[in-house]
Amino acid sequence: MKKFLLRTASLFLLSVSLVVVSVEAAPLPDFSDLIEKASPAVVKITAVTKAKQTRQLRQMPNNQMQDIPEIFRDLLEQRQIPQREHGSLGSGFIISNDGYVLTNNHVVSEADEIKVILNDEREFDAKLIGTDDRTDIALLKIDAKNLPQLTLAKNEKLKVGQWVVAIGSPFGLDYSASAGIVSAIGRNIPSDRGYVQFIQTDVAINPGNSGGPLFNMDGEVVGINSQIYTPSGGSVGLSFAIPSSVAIDVVSQLKDKGRVERGWLGVVIGSVDKDLASAYGLDKAQGAIVSEVAPKGPAEKAGVKIGDLIVKFNGQDVHSQADLPRIVGQLAPGTKVTFDVIRKGKRETLSGVLEKLKDDSGSAEKPSLSNESKTAKTDALGLTVAPAEGEKGVQVLTVEPDSAAQRAGLQRGDVITQLDFIEIDSVAGYSKIVGSIPKNTAKAIRFVRNGTPSFRSITIK
Repeated sequence: MKKFLLRTASLFLLSVSLVVVSVEAAPLPDFSDLIEKASPAVVKITAVTKAKQTRQLRQMPNNQMQDIPEIFRDLLEQRQIPQREHGSLGSGFIISNDGYVLTNNHVVSEADEIKVILNDEREFDAKLIGTDDRTDIALLKIDAKNLPQLTLAKNEKLKVGQWVVAIGSPFGLDYSASAGIVSAIGRNIPSDRGYVQFIQTDVAINPGNSGGPLFNMDGEVVGINSQIYTPSGGSVGLSFAIPSSVAIDVVSQLKDKGRVERGWLGVVIGSVDKDLASAYGLDKAQGAIVSEVAPKGPAEKAGVKIGDLIVKFNGQDVHSQADLPRIVGQLAPGTKVTFDVIRKGKRETLSGVLEKLKDDSGSAEKPSLSNESKTAKTDALGLTVAPAEGEKGVQVLTVEPDSAAQRAGLQRGDVITQLDFIEIDSVAGYSKIVGSIPKNTAKAIRFVRNGTPSFRSITIK
């Protein structure tokens, strides 16, 4: 029996070895030609912030100051405290033979002087043509001609798993190349402002690579290396690049106007989870829910209402909250748009005209708590409420543990302004809506917390 088993095992191993031998490993790509051709158009950027002088009092007891001649007293009372010059290092690349250079906004945003160093060691003072903080792109210009240049891919056509190459100056080390694969596309980063869907790669990117190019295997620039995720300060295989398609539009506007103008719809939006989607009669989570509409803004003029779920905008599907700012931001002010919303379970098509996006401003005031009696009766949602002071809706006084309201994330001080898509104008109106809600049925609830409106789903069990 033992001999039989050994023979069987040897035959099995032989068959496995035959299978392994029959599989040929794909050769790794050679990046040397790409790097040799592209490197002359990659630049090193030094952004210098000039030293500033501050005046500081030198304190002395009054009785001692009186004994010092006035001419010397001034010297003791005030003195110049110099601050050191400091600079940041980054990367960039030439996009035209007459000297336009692309980099990240965060590389040059606070600089008093910007210097661009070419591959052949020539150094130029750069003029800042324009910046766009929302996409973290800056356009520079140096006084030079007949320069090597790189081409921005009009359509990245990237797939997860494809090879990409980065060239830059990590930690100031000039013209360092690194390679990896595309890890994800269309990546939304929480810290970002929603106007960029990043290319995620595992290319080794470190401080100093910011603003440098990310290449496909055809030598086209498919992205601008912008951010890394790192708990250590160095590369851990999570790097993010701005797609070239975004950069092309931004560069065009910066060249023409020195700034970027974007369309503005005039809504505050929130995300949709599966439970909230069911309150809209949807099988899956999608779209962006409107939690606030700017008075006299484009959305209000188009007929948008609080609680509308925007699922399509100007022909593009809105899969999630992150999609809408990007889609709207790619359109110019004055653009006529159509979009689909779901309102109380019905789909409607609205139309309007985008206006110019203004700078973010304004601050939210935290609502104060009502002094309503704490003996108020808890309702079916697990809440006690009172009239909201100075605004529509009802204010939450207490939240019962393990209640529908607690499961939905409501807190003391929240102001409920809408329930089941019905505006709340009084405690009596609120109580009537609560009394009509059936059990085990998800309903949408809108509330304002610290000035920020949000939508959630709430279910009475």
